Amino acid sequence: MAIDTAESLKEITGSLGIPFIYKSSYDKANRSSGKSYRGLGMDKGLEILAEVRKKVGVPVLTDVHDKDDIAEVAAAVDVLQTPAFLCRQTDFIHAVAASGRPVNIKKGQFLSPGEMKNVVDKAREASGKDTIMVCERGASFGYNNLVSDMRSLAIMRETGCPVVFDATHSVQLPGGHGTSSGGRREFVPVLAVPRLQAASPGLHGNPPGPGQGALGRSQRLAARSDEGVADHFERARRAGEARGLCGAENAE
Repeated sequence: MAIDTAESLKEITGSLGIPFIYKSSYDKANRSSGKSYRGLGMDKGLEILAEVRKKVGVPVLTDVHDKDDIAEVAAAVDVLQTPAFLCRQTDFIHAVAASGRPVNIKKGQFLSPGEMKNVVDKAREASGKDTIMVCERGASFGYNNLVSDMRSLAIMRETGCPVVFDATHSVQLPGGHGTSSGGRREFVPVLAVPRLQAASPGLHGNPPGPGQGALGRSQRLAARSDEGVADHFERARRAGEARGLCGAENAE
C-alpha cells in the first residue's frame, strides 16, 4: 500500500506542480490504548520507507519517538518529525535536531503558538543549521476536542521557520472513542483551504487509504477524493499568492 499511495500522490502533486514529501510512520507509539495496533515494527517499517524512497523517488518523512531510534531512522529517511507531545522535551529536541536531517517540529496541543520560539531556539542550538520547520496541528479545547486558530500560523512565522499545517490531525478527537481517537475528516478541506490562503507554506495530511484501515481512519482523506482535494488546495494556495499573502516558495 505504501508504494501505491506514494506513486499516486507523486503523480497527482506532480501534475499540479506541488513539491511532495511522503510521510508515514514506522511506529505509532502514542496510541490511546496499549492494545492498539502500532505498525509492523521498526525494522520492517524502515525497510518499507526506504523502499518508497528508492522505488518512487520521493523524499520521505517519518516521526521518531525515542532518542535511541534517531540515528537509525535518520539514516533511512530524509526528514524527521517530532511528536507534538514531546515538543517540550529539551534533550529529545536537541538530539533530533543534531541528527543532520531537517526536522518538522509539531506544536503541542497544550502550547500557545508564541511558545514555539523557545522550542525552535533549542533546536537551532543543537543543529547549527536553518533546517527547522514548525507544524500547527490544533490546540486542546476542552476534553477530546481540538480547535485550529488561524492566527497561530502568523505567530509561528515569527520563529523564522517554514510553517506547516497538519490538516488531518487538526480534526482529531483525541481519545474520543475511549480506547482510540476519533475524528471528523469531512472538515479537513474546511480547515486546510483558509490556512493555505493565509500563507502556510506546507500542508501535512494523513495519506489516503481504505476507510477501514488500522490507523487514523477517521482523520484521513478518502482514497477517491485525493486528486480533487489536492487540486482544490492548490487553487486555494494560488489565490492566497495572488492576494499577496504567500509567495511562490510556499507551494511545498
